[in-house]
Amino acid sequence: MADETPARQGTTQAPPAAPAPSQAPTTPPVPGRRATVTRWLGVAAMLYLLVCAIGVIGDGFNGLGAGTAENLFDFATNPIIGLFVGILVTAIIQSSSTTTTLVVTAVGTGMMPVSVAIPMIMGANVGTSVTNTLASLGHVGDKAEFRRAFAASTVHDFFNLIAVAILLPLEMIFHPLERLSETLAGFAYGTVLPDPDNADVIGAVSSPVVDALGMQGALSVFGGGTASAVATIVLGVALIFLAVRYMGKLLQVLMVGKAKSVLERTVGGNPLVAMGAGMGVTAVVQSSSVTTSMLVPFAGSGSLTTRQIYPLTLGANIGTTVTALLAAFAVTGGDAQLALQAAFVHLLFNVVGILVIYGLPFLRWLPVRCAEVLAAVATEHKTIAAAWVITVFLAIPAAGIFIHTLF
Repeated sequence: MADETPARQGTTQAPPAAPAPSQAPTTPPVPGRRATVTRWLGVAAMLYLLVCAIGVIGDGFNGLGAGTAENLFDFATNPIIGLFVGILVTAIIQSSSTTTTLVVTAVGTGMMPVSVAIPMIMGANVGTSVTNTLASLGHVGDKAEFRRAFAASTVHDFFNLIAVAILLPLEMIFHPLERLSETLAGFAYGTVLPDPDNADVIGAVSSPVVDALGMQGALSVFGGGTASAVATIVLGVALIFLAVRYMGKLLQVLMVGKAKSVLERTVGGNPLVAMGAGMGVTAVVQSSSVTTSMLVPFAGSGSLTTRQIYPLTLGANIGTTVTALLAAFAVTGGDAQLALQAAFVHLLFNVVGILVIYGLPFLRWLPVRCAEVLAAVATEHKTIAAAWVITVFLAIPAAGIFIHTLF
């Protein structure tokens, strides 16, 4: 028995003598930090690829039918058709900023009255949400990821559609946006701001890649016509899927622990902070499509919920109005004040939409609930997702315009 006691004591003393705890600090933390930095650089690279992909798609659509898209303005002879034209043109050229700038320019040159421009600007707000909805399809391979990503992207769709459903009839009857924008334009007329071309950060950053890959670059091998345009669009969509997929994988690793809590506090915690962040980022990059598409991987990875992304998206809606305002301030001539009025319509539509929908408790979460229901259905039936994009952004507007031309 005496011989067994030391053995027992030896075994009980073994754990304190184990070197693991004292050796843990000797493990160099640098490789972990280096890997984190590398992953964040990868996220930045994927974000840049996403920005370039949107530019590539726009380049393809410009080659395929930018002139045709602009000619659609001729059909906007009543508010509903004006709405359809705004949706379809923006879905084609992938930029509400471009559409509203064209509208503002048309108003400023006397080619279009403000009353016709207003529903087109509303339609541009709806059409621009197609980009982030397409981006969510990059998560289609994973059910849980796709459900989160599709809900977070279509909340933008539903908010804009609900805003149009409320404000367009009011505008047709009482003209509140036209009257208020006229007052604001009267106060602001004469102010000088930078030319919008000089403030196009996204264009300056992405143009080298877009030029190298697009209609005038690598894909010019298809002849520079329709074939090149289609190939450019396909390439842009593929690059969006690639960027979103790999950004999502990187964020799944990065957005854990402290990093996730910081993101949730600064962006997902306070709705006003989130709106301000979305507005600021979009005002800088001049593209709500970039801002909202950038959020899709965060949703797919589970880093942010649809409810957290929702107010950031609303801020992006306001931020995207900066381009049209810059364009309006650059217009000169007798109708320059009308151009400024049209630009203020774009701003007011988004601000009033937020005040009405997000400001009223019974409407506040309606876009989120609609998006989550659609995402649940689309997760089980993937064709619903494709049908949503094709029907809302292309088929219905195109059919409405076509029927109008017949009668």
